[in-house]
Amino acid sequence: MANTPQAKKRIRRNARRTEVNGARVSRIRTFVKKVEAAIEAGDKAAATEALAAAQPELARGVSKGVLHKNTASRKYGRLTKAVGSIA
Repeated sequence: MANTPQAKKRIRRNARRTEVNGARVSRIRTFVKKVEAAIEAGDKAAATEALAAAQPELARGVSKGVLHKNTASRKYGRLTKAVGSIA
């Protein structure tokens, strides 16, 4: 158990940050799933639109520190390639 006031504050702060970061990651996953669902359905217009919405979310995740920049870049690249390959 934390003894110092600083340690107690860190516990409170970490709990809040965990909650906020979890929500951010969940939001990013939702946007990515929308792109993947549109790709699966073969709807190029919807997939392109969903990709355009997902890209800023991935970038925001990087800037907020919940995603590594290479992870976001890899996801964006793979989704772009998949959208481009829809006939």
